[in-house]
Amino acid sequence: MSADQSSDKKKRAQSFTIVKDDSTDGHGGYGAGSISLENMSSVIVDPNENKAYVDMAAMHARSELERRVKYVQDKSEVPDPKQYWIVWVTVETGEHGPYYAGVGASELLVDKPNKRAFKSMAEHVTNMEKSLKGKIVVDRMDDHSKSLLRDFLEEFDAAMWLNSTDELKQALAK
Repeated sequence: MSADQSSDKKKRAQSFTIVKDDSTDGHGGYGAGSISLENMSSVIVDPNENKAYVDMAAMHARSELERRVKYVQDKSEVPDPKQYWIVWVTVETGEHGPYYAGVGASELLVDKPNKRAFKSMAEHVTNMEKSLKGKIVVDRMDDHSKSLLRDFLEEFDAAMWLNSTDELKQALAK
């Protein structure tokens, strides 16, 4: 595989899902009232490695971080945790084009060597829903993680970042 093919494949794997047509097309029948996740992507913020990246497998709790660990009910049961953030990013189209409409960050604590992890499923579901509704939920993130997320969103698509709300820009301000 050439370097260009490899780069194209990686770019496709890390792409945001952009707004698609309404699956019900206004007919009100099967599927009406269901929640569509077509406009949402999951971004992993890894402050330990100073990076952020799209991992669509996190939409189904199957990201590389979430695999091969046992989830425990209490944070204290994770002996040597590393903190990560799964950030639910919703993209909408406004009058100036696509923009980051909703952002909901949820904590993930993982100890790979001891095969233990903790996450609050209620928090993840709530923040996914808030992201879908265009809310910005990053208040629990540390400044370093916010900066990583901001840089990633800005570099991923500068136009979408520019079209985004002032609320998002202020919440992730450096």
